[in-house]
Amino acid sequence: MNKKVIIVGGGAAGFFAAINIAENRPDFEVIIIEKSDQVLQKVKISGGGRCNITNACFDPKELIKFYPRGGKELLGPFHQFMTGDTLEWFESRGIPLKIEDDNRVFPSSNSSQTIVDFFTQTAQKLGVKVLTQHRVATVLKSDNQFEVVTSKGNFKADIVLMTTGSNNRIYQVLNTLGHTIIHTVPSLFTFEINDNRLKTIPGISVPNATVQIQNKEFLINGPLLITHWGISGPAILKLSAFAARYLAEVNYYFDLEVNWLSKSEDIVLNDLKDYKLAHAKKTMISKSPFSDIPNRLWEQICLYCNIDSNIIWADCHKNQIQNLTNEVTKANFKVTGKSAFKDEFVMAGGVDLKEINFKKMESKIHPNLYFAGEILNIDAVTGGFNFQNAWTGAYIASSSIIEN
Repeated sequence: MNKKVIIVGGGAAGFFAAINIAENRPDFEVIIIEKSDQVLQKVKISGGGRCNITNACFDPKELIKFYPRGGKELLGPFHQFMTGDTLEWFESRGIPLKIEDDNRVFPSSNSSQTIVDFFTQTAQKLGVKVLTQHRVATVLKSDNQFEVVTSKGNFKADIVLMTTGSNNRIYQVLNTLGHTIIHTVPSLFTFEINDNRLKTIPGISVPNATVQIQNKEFLINGPLLITHWGISGPAILKLSAFAARYLAEVNYYFDLEVNWLSKSEDIVLNDLKDYKLAHAKKTMISKSPFSDIPNRLWEQICLYCNIDSNIIWADCHKNQIQNLTNEVTKANFKVTGKSAFKDEFVMAGGVDLKEINFKKMESKIHPNLYFAGEILNIDAVTGGFNFQNAWTGAYIASSSIIEN
């Protein structure tokens, strides 16, 4: 008997799974149900319109470190389908990929439309039905079958795969089916800071700063970017992901400590003393003594420490050197809110991982109910890691369905 598979969610994981099933089980009827009028919208805008497919990290134990939630649970799945498998899967289907210097992986075309076209055209060739503008109202379970109730009709299915990402309506549906939902909070965002030290220097960046939520264990190293509204950059995005739940609890009001050089206080103090001796007759504010601190940022640091444009290094007293050291190694900023990062939209939260069999990506509560992607309480930092979670989950779920 032919089996009917309904995939709820017309995104990356949904199409990946649909193609995998249809390629291996042409006897199965596969239907993708999508609430909006277009599919793969997140794929289209991802990576600045280039689609950051994955990250060239090929060690599962290293890869899971990029997942604030779900890393431990993904270790087993990554041994089944890893980043190298993702590269092979796409390239074997005619999508050439490239690895950039920062290990992010993109289609060689540099266009996410390549991935969108591949998914939609391949699904059509394989006979996958794609139904848009079908908002799911509920999912009913009776005996060994599901009934997916939508705004445009009801559909019976032997197997259901949920790939909607964070979706409150679907979470309510799953809750009625007995699944526990970990409430969602935003992840991957930049920090709003209203501070005179930053107002005049948007666009300034430093290559390796350390940022820490004051008096908390959340501490991250990486590049920082000063923006018109505060601070952004990879270090801030990573910090926002790992501290997502705490930051939601404090309503995004907290003290941020910045070490612009990721160097100890003693090292910076000695470097400044040495620079003073070597450049005694030069004005302090005119040139940064550190190659990683741009001159305009250094100027703001000096002004904050009450060092004006006329003071030369020879006249700099001990307290001023110490104040500069403090401002370089532990500058304090009041964060008063968050801002979205480009078009990225990632949430922390979702289906409780304790209720999932990660060997199959199947519900422990309802046989033949599967999950893949961010609908689960799994999320990652930027760099292709969220997509890798989607591909891995979709592959394992679809492989389990194929064997059903």
